[in-house]
Amino acid sequence: MQTSRRNFLMGAAALSAAVITPETVRAMVAMQATADWALATADLEADIAPRAMRLVHGRAPADLTGTLFRNGPGKFRRPGGSATHWFDGDGLMRAFRVNDGQVTLEARFADTPKRRWESEIDAVVTPGFGTVGDSRARIGGTDDANAANTAVMVAGDEVWALWEGGAPLAMNASDLSTKRFVSLRDDLKGMPFQAHPRYDPDGTIWNIGLDADKAIIWRLNADRSLHTAEVIDLPRASFMHDFTATARHLILVLQPWIFGRSGLPYAARFTWKPDMGTQVLVIDKADLSRRRIFELPTFSYFHLGDAWEDASGTIRFDVAAGKDVAFAIDGARVLVEQRGVVPGEHAVLNLITLHTDGRAEMVSSGVTAEFPKSDPRRAGLPRRLTVHVAGERPDRPLPTGLATWDWDTGRPDTFLFGDAQIVEEAVFVPRGPDEADAWLIAPSINLAEGVTELHAFDAARVAEGPVATWRADVALPAGFHGVWAG
Repeated sequence: MQTSRRNFLMGAAALSAAVITPETVRAMVAMQATADWALATADLEADIAPRAMRLVHGRAPADLTGTLFRNGPGKFRRPGGSATHWFDGDGLMRAFRVNDGQVTLEARFADTPKRRWESEIDAVVTPGFGTVGDSRARIGGTDDANAANTAVMVAGDEVWALWEGGAPLAMNASDLSTKRFVSLRDDLKGMPFQAHPRYDPDGTIWNIGLDADKAIIWRLNADRSLHTAEVIDLPRASFMHDFTATARHLILVLQPWIFGRSGLPYAARFTWKPDMGTQVLVIDKADLSRRRIFELPTFSYFHLGDAWEDASGTIRFDVAAGKDVAFAIDGARVLVEQRGVVPGEHAVLNLITLHTDGRAEMVSSGVTAEFPKSDPRRAGLPRRLTVHVAGERPDRPLPTGLATWDWDTGRPDTFLFGDAQIVEEAVFVPRGPDEADAWLIAPSINLAEGVTELHAFDAARVAEGPVATWRADVALPAGFHGVWAG
């Protein structure tokens, strides 16, 4: 229940009348005011039927046709109890459909057992990443807690809503209706299939699922059928939201956020142990028993860029690296509270190099960054460009712009909208052979107008701003991850 101004002032006065000056009271009340970025975690009360977005800037690219599917939490609060962490809202699948210069937007909640039960009792009761839940939760298996709220992959005429701890949820790509949880093999039902699958040039898909110091390594065929699933032991029970891959190797980054106890919520099972440093586990795709471990100084992370490997076997990949897990534990709570100061330093884009002689090094670009993405045609292959969100500051918890970083030249190409926009993850839409010959497609929340927008940038000229911007008549909360289907 949100504190009223009257109750807050009464509580403040009760603490100590001798020290609560008028200036202190005004400052404390200001801290309770809803932040101007609160639309990022606002509740959506119902599905959004297809509607046209209006071109409000620039000229629509003539060659841009396809759909941007995006996933993220869409509802956090109910009268009988609410989610207390950004990662625990009900999954909301979005579709931005682009054709002949016209854009439509629609959004539909993932119809999960969790959402159905909590809708019936009008309370969030299911434990999650940072939400404790209570005894009213109905959990007979992992997918009873599945929020289907993190990422998306395309599977023929379906899109799969991905979550950290359970199976993909299949949804119809044409109308976003929910179909079923995906069982890749009967004996693997409900096994974790994480949010960031990696793709080989031949269409093979790799993914992981975690259980303490064990991981299941998923290998899917191009048609999304199962090729193999193998459980391996890990050198440490590290929290991993992402992994990466080259053409020949899987790369698991083991940060020192270590599983050590049972209990709820999920994040409470992990302890930050910076003295352990960060390890990188490299696994041969052709033989999962062939592994190497590299040692690096301590850093935290959520997201990695695609890795690549040169002829000598040297491996490189980028990471949005942080100093600790303050945002994961506390910052994401403040985002849902919609008031106060969000703790934790913003991540910085770094390049990690793993040498064949066992040395590992990490070089910082110096730029604040999250959600690193690259040309999908170069997944696992040499590349130079990373696109990422930009503009986060200590006084600004969410991105306000978009940028690319060129690893060959060491130069950024950045556009900042200013504090009136919250910019979400961008995806590459290639249009020519060079990786810079592409559109970057990214949604944002226009705080001044109170609506969602979609932007198309030229990847070679990001600093010039969007080539085209379309505006909806509704604001959707900030999503996490998406994919382009051409």
